[in-house]
Amino acid sequence: METAHTKLKHMLLAIHPLTEEECTTFLKIWKPFKAKRKEILTAIGEEERYLYFVEEGVQRVFYLDEHDREATLLFTYAPSFGGVIDALMLQHPSRYFYETLTPSSFLRTTNADLQAMIQAMPNLALLINKGLSNALSGVLERQVELQCFSSEQKFIKLLQRSPHILQLVPHKYLANYLGIDATNFSKLINKIKI
Repeated sequence: METAHTKLKHMLLAIHPLTEEECTTFLKIWKPFKAKRKEILTAIGEEERYLYFVEEGVQRVFYLDEHDREATLLFTYAPSFGGVIDALMLQHPSRYFYETLTPSSFLRTTNADLQAMIQAMPNLALLINKGLSNALSGVLERQVELQCFSSEQKFIKLLQRSPHILQLVPHKYLANYLGIDATNFSKLINKIKI
């Protein structure tokens, strides 16, 4: 059975090649962390102190406006990175919540340790740059979907990208993520077969 550190190593190498020494050094700063269901790991206005690597569970990043309306921005689940990344990298207070939807297991590292590694290993800076560039590409693609696609097209695109998501994430959060009324989301589930 693969350890969380082995899974993280595979994820890193899929983004950008690192030497064995770079991997070993970088993996040492990642520590196990567990959270219960519906636990807020980062709240609006807080500093994001950690970068997470999800081993188990499902989480979401969401925004809450002054009228208590939620906007689910993204989901994280194994194997992926999590946290409020812009707040972490820019070192400004978070504008979003990072919440566990299920009991979750992570590896996590502090921003201080991450920044020290980036300074010490230029190849790691390239890896981070590639990872952030891929994330930005996904955000831009999602923005087009939100602004230009019909509800049905957004639903189909989500299932093409993550066919297992209907089993992982409660449907009310998926409907919110897609900007679809929960009733219409239920109709789409019954209507569309992929």
